[in-house]
Amino acid sequence: MAKINQAIPHFKLEAFHEGEFKTISSEDVKGKWSVFFFYPADFTFVCPTELGDVADHYDDLKSAGVEVYSVSTDTHFVHKAWHEASDTIKKIQFPMLGDPKGELTRGFGVMDEEVGLAFRGSFVVDPEGIVRAYEVHSDGIGRSADELVRKVKAAQYVAANDGEVCPASWQPGKETLKPGLDLVGKI
Repeated sequence: MAKINQAIPHFKLEAFHEGEFKTISSEDVKGKWSVFFFYPADFTFVCPTELGDVADHYDDLKSAGVEVYSVSTDTHFVHKAWHEASDTIKKIQFPMLGDPKGELTRGFGVMDEEVGLAFRGSFVVDPEGIVRAYEVHSDGIGRSADELVRKVKAAQYVAANDGEVCPASWQPGKETLKPGLDLVGKI
């Protein structure tokens, strides 16, 4: 199971991306920041609202050097059909990974075994393939792409600025903290 400060699982899956089927593996992910965005299923209700929200923030993530990989237990064929059928999903420019065996979903620890679908899980992964942040929601609670982008930028800031940390609700350009004895009891 993927955990904070641990490597993502090895994988090799088929994806629908840029109008084509492509094979994407854990080796393809290394060398850049990435977000793994798990969702229960195509052709559902909350899922397209979340994926549309991420699609609307994709340029911001790309400009930060981040690739997004959406993942469900549907096949890459179903992703293509959904992309062609839904105006919301047509906006998606990032790879949509098919995980019909649930191997990657289980590897990230977000498989709802009772129904055979993924929970709503978002994972921020650094260029070495290490998980730096994640959140998991039950089926009925949609996520915010604004918050996902904020978390990515905070993780990138902390990685680039040794000894600094980002306080609650931190935004790029705002003040950070340098932990030390002088801050104990003063915040």
